[in-house]
Amino acid sequence: MKRGLFISICYLLLSIPGVEAKGQAVPKIRFEKYTLPNGLEVILHEDHSTPIVAVNTWYHVGSGDEKVGRTGFAHLFEHIMFMGSEHVPVGMFDKELEAAGGDNNGSTTEDRTEYHEVVPSNALPLALWLDSDRMGFLLPTMDLPKVDLQRDVVKNERRQRVDNVPYGRSEEVILAALYPKSHPYSWPVIGSMADLSAASLDDVKNFFRTYYAPNNATLTIAGDFDPVKAKTLVRQYFGDIPRGPAIPPRPKVPAVVLPKDTFLVMEDRVQLPRTFYNWPTVKLFASDDAAVDVLTAVLTSGKNSRLYKKLVYDMQVAQDVRASQQSSKLAGYFQIDVTPKPGQTLASIDKVIQEELKRPMAEPITKRELARVQNSFRSSFLNRMASVQNKADILNSYNYLAGTPDYVQQDAARYDRVTQADVLRVARTYLGRPKVVLTVVPEGKREMMLTAAGGAQ
Repeated sequence: MKRGLFISICYLLLSIPGVEAKGQAVPKIRFEKYTLPNGLEVILHEDHSTPIVAVNTWYHVGSGDEKVGRTGFAHLFEHIMFMGSEHVPVGMFDKELEAAGGDNNGSTTEDRTEYHEVVPSNALPLALWLDSDRMGFLLPTMDLPKVDLQRDVVKNERRQRVDNVPYGRSEEVILAALYPKSHPYSWPVIGSMADLSAASLDDVKNFFRTYYAPNNATLTIAGDFDPVKAKTLVRQYFGDIPRGPAIPPRPKVPAVVLPKDTFLVMEDRVQLPRTFYNWPTVKLFASDDAAVDVLTAVLTSGKNSRLYKKLVYDMQVAQDVRASQQSSKLAGYFQIDVTPKPGQTLASIDKVIQEELKRPMAEPITKRELARVQNSFRSSFLNRMASVQNKADILNSYNYLAGTPDYVQQDAARYDRVTQADVLRVARTYLGRPKVVLTVVPEGKREMMLTAAGGAQ
């Protein structure tokens, strides 16, 4: 899936600042964790407030585990896993769940692939059986026609969501410019058309054998269930699935350092140009990660944020302006993108942006700004905690990305510790470094490109 558009619940959670010291305490999510002999991690969270259960399975594999020339496999399997297994014919996975009143879906990022079902409490055995069958018995039914069918589906998804969407190819251009070619994040999650076409049936099967095994997965059950019965079901359905091979370690990549500013242009079928500013920053949970998150919110979160208020509300020269800290397991980058209104130039808007970016580098943000950002994110955090589906994904995300499911309060605390001085420091540290600037322009309008001088070529 295209990174950023199909962002998972965990990444929404992990980017929200914690509670102010004087505010309501961040609640713990009660859970029990254990591991089956075959290596499958199991996390249980009881919530009897509503008669539903969420089953959330994370496979610890994403596009960052692929190889150059063999990209798109993780996302391809997100589709193949719904194509039937030895005891579940094609199409029956969805039909069985829908007949029971349930819902399901999946998603892929550079770091993980997740599948989830939300069902009435009495349908928990069905959801677990369906998940176990595709974990343990997908390979015998995987043939070339199935792979070809889903390969074409993914290609069509790429056309619909990347190639034929305004500005849709910007991400892969940015990633290729930010990261060295060998870096696991230098290609998009959806992969390339050429790599998808070149993948053989054996390539696909070997990828499944390596990564879609119980010792590379975590199963979380959250909601209205009896833990004794749930453990019995998990043992019954998953216990006999053989352990897979040792998981290849991810490469250890150094922090990305750009030697100089890079200015790029891409023509697209768009009416208005758009500029993307990108600075390498830090990976998820690094010491500066929370402070950079706060900085992004001060700049563009809400109508009172600095860049939004200046460009969209006061001067009315931009259609929109956004900022984000894209932090993942291995690396991260800070991005600002802006689209001018008709008749406005990116060169003139760039001058305003550069002036506005000097402010958090020159003096601390205000106490009121810091409080506004923390309160806004706190509200979002507490809302997500109310859903068993989200709590299941939250537990899984912390388990894999932080090393323990029990990280809610620690995560909140790191945002609670962010100070005005921290935001000043990270603004000076990262916004003062070389960056990648991509301008997407209407076809034949390369003269609209933003350059080092701030104007057209």
